[in-house]
Amino acid sequence: MTTAAPEIKLYGAEWCPDCHRSRNYLDSQSVAYEYVNVDGDEAAQAYVKHVNDNRLIIPTIVFPDGSVLVEPSNAELARKLRG
Repeated sequence: MTTAAPEIKLYGAEWCPDCHRSRNYLDSQSVAYEYVNVDGDEAAQAYVKHVNDNRLIIPTIVFPDGSVLVEPSNAELARKLRG
């Protein structure tokens, strides 16, 4: 049995409280995601800046449909996950 790679990507940093909150929420809902630590990752930083008008704003969460949530509240994440 193979497990598909998570389709949600959460760009964040270990020092970011909002990143921890978003990760904790996704974990509490058993949502699979890939965590990308932007610290020291120039490609990840460039991507986050690309989707945020050249600003490094985290957490930036990218969904399979191509949509992006930036610094979402737990309620915003819940609405997005419900579809």
